[in-house]
Amino acid sequence: MPNQEINSAATSELSAGIIKPGYSPKLCNDDLAPTRDQNWSWYNIFSFWMSDVHSMGGYVVAASFFTLGLASWQVLICLLCGICIVQFFANLIAKPSQQAGVPFAVICRQSFGVFGANIPAVIRGIIALAWYGIQTYLAANAMMIALLKFFPALNPMTVPNWLGLSELGWICFGVMWVLQAMVFWHGMNSIKRFIDVAGPAVYLVMLMLAGWIVYKTGFSNISFTLASKTLTVGQQGWEMLTAVALIVSYFSGPLLNFGDFSRYGKNMGEIRRGNRWGLPFNFLLFSIVTVVTVSGTQSLFGSMITDPIETVSRVGNSVAVALGLLTMITATIGINIVANFVSPAFDFSNCSPQKITFRTGGMIAAVGSVLLTPWNLFHSPELIHYTLDVLGAFIGPVFGILLTDYYLIKRGHLDVDALFNAKPGGLYWYNNGFNPKAILALVPAVLIGLAISFTPSLSDVANFSWFIGVLLSGAFYRFLARQDSKAKTTVSFSRVELSKE
Repeated sequence: MPNQEINSAATSELSAGIIKPGYSPKLCNDDLAPTRDQNWSWYNIFSFWMSDVHSMGGYVVAASFFTLGLASWQVLICLLCGICIVQFFANLIAKPSQQAGVPFAVICRQSFGVFGANIPAVIRGIIALAWYGIQTYLAANAMMIALLKFFPALNPMTVPNWLGLSELGWICFGVMWVLQAMVFWHGMNSIKRFIDVAGPAVYLVMLMLAGWIVYKTGFSNISFTLASKTLTVGQQGWEMLTAVALIVSYFSGPLLNFGDFSRYGKNMGEIRRGNRWGLPFNFLLFSIVTVVTVSGTQSLFGSMITDPIETVSRVGNSVAVALGLLTMITATIGINIVANFVSPAFDFSNCSPQKITFRTGGMIAAVGSVLLTPWNLFHSPELIHYTLDVLGAFIGPVFGILLTDYYLIKRGHLDVDALFNAKPGGLYWYNNGFNPKAILALVPAVLIGLAISFTPSLSDVANFSWFIGVLLSGAFYRFLARQDSKAKTTVSFSRVELSKE
């Protein structure tokens, strides 16, 4: 990797909440300002990925790869390849934020301009808002299942009435909404402590559940290939490529704004170590435990169950059921906060730093998630498919532009002060605060991605839309910015790294 060159003037006052006199109020507040509170170790990064993987969605995704008609060793290769790609890109996207101590939305200013950065920030914020509502609904649904199991008299309250949700559904959704807001409201340190516990807790319950199923069914009834269909060699190759692409796509959201968390890392060594344990090792182990559990349900209950909540609810012991459901709810809260709460908090704050703080941005997302009535969105697969596909078509292109600009155009050079300079002529001012080259690279890449998503005959290719978006936008931007002078980016730089406390 090229040597990083950070403006030396920005290294003296990077404490959280301290804003230098030269920073424009239009671009900075206490939450967006560079931080020297970089105390996250590899374990904190490891826990971040555990919270991201250990969810109901992650459970279903992991199990689905074993239903593709592939041998178990082929599935494991796909999982390993896909997650190693995620790890590789996570290390790349983490570096600028860790060294500058700023979140994803601020790093976007280097590529899109100090005001143009609001384009990728809003895109990511809206995607997170939609998923935040859906995940909150799923956690609320799990809570409702638990309540009905222990209090059957509540059944009359499950009839949908207001806006398509039942009275009990509203109560459960409200409880989940408040619990998540409470964790978030106490700031990043509170979030760090929460995810440090949530991820391992899910592992404990998952291992206990898998152990119980193996005990009940016998290991001979556990199969690592859940599919009933047989594929040709060519079909197997295509399914393997598709599985790899789907893994990367599944993690594309939190991967894009990973800088929101890597900014707190002690150093890149700690982040790489956390990514290594949190992605390849963690995801493979979780997938194996998931398949053992799902496969055992076929023998134990007579049908394959891919919903972990339903599996836990069928355990005979009431205490075990309560503990399992509580842990699953905790896991969902964990992924919702790290993947869908923190991101819009910084993203929306970036749009108007003077009026929107980190907390305010997060609460905008929380309120917006209710207005979306996610239960209706979730129950309309076609609507959610097109809504999120449209937004998702932007993720790959944004990612491609950020990496191309930072590593290939600017060669890893970063001026921290310029990220907060709203004066014409600033290094990242470009054209009225917008970089037209980044926008011109983004638009065609996004349009091609949308065309692929909405063309039925290209449905198989749509699984690779993230890769297509990254490659297209990166190539477009590299071509448009080919004449950019490296000398311009090195003015007033000195070769020093950000000091660490």
